[in-house]
Amino acid sequence: MRASFVFSEVITGLRRNITMTIAMMLTTAVSLAMLGGGLLAVRTIDKMKSNFLADVEVSVYLTDDISATDKNCTQSLCQSLRSSLQSNDGVESVVFENRDQAFDRFKKIFESQPELIQLTGPESLPASLHVKLKDPDRSESIVQEYGTKPGVRKVDDQKKFLDRVFNAFNGVRNMAFGAALIMAIAALLLIANTIQVSAFTRRTEVGIMRLVGATRWYTQLPFLLEAVVAGVVGAVLGIIMLIITKAGFLDSVFTGDVFPKITILELLFPVAPILLAVSVVISAITGYVTLRLYVRH
Repeated sequence: MRASFVFSEVITGLRRNITMTIAMMLTTAVSLAMLGGGLLAVRTIDKMKSNFLADVEVSVYLTDDISATDKNCTQSLCQSLRSSLQSNDGVESVVFENRDQAFDRFKKIFESQPELIQLTGPESLPASLHVKLKDPDRSESIVQEYGTKPGVRKVDDQKKFLDRVFNAFNGVRNMAFGAALIMAIAALLLIANTIQVSAFTRRTEVGIMRLVGATRWYTQLPFLLEAVVAGVVGAVLGIIMLIITKAGFLDSVFTGDVFPKITILELLFPVAPILLAVSVVISAITGYVTLRLYVRH
């Protein structure tokens, strides 16, 4: 089999159906860019979980009488709660925060809203015990155990709030995967259609080649390679789209302060190789199935 002939046929086929080839490449690029965005979202969510869960606390807010009269957690009820938490196997540390300390932290958080600070005083905030857990996934057991104890106003589990945030990010990720799937179906249909049109326009020369002894594989290989080449070009364009999106938008949002920064290395490995591999495999399988089902020569 002459490689030069096969590759010349591939180039001829791509140029002959230039508009369909461009449409196929662009559709593939968009679908793979969305798939890459979904993969980056998964990695970002995993890093956020790792970073945030390490600092997750369960806050045990104390009743007003304890908050008003016990500023150092020395009275029996507060001391009993603190000792009980410290002796719990799942607890790493317990820190007491009185009303004044809570108000100082409140002022730092809302320093950009002085009118809100003026309307709030230390008496509006309860004293609390901030509990850091060895395993954040066991926070529910602390909530259930201490939520009804005497002296406890309520127990606030930060993990529940983080779970809602992560669920929102998971929704965005799923939307990206869903859009990628729709665009991938469109790309598959374009690949199949392009191969059929390309085979139809060259049916005479292919028929002659079969008459002089060329095998089915030899005559079908150029069409298969057309799909693979178009898919690879689409994957490269998709990777370029991701790089442009990262530089133009993601870098200004994912700065590392709240959302972990997405590095170019993460984009190029393993996301880029995955996109290239998916493109080659899907294009080759679609091309092969199309040739077997719809193209007879």
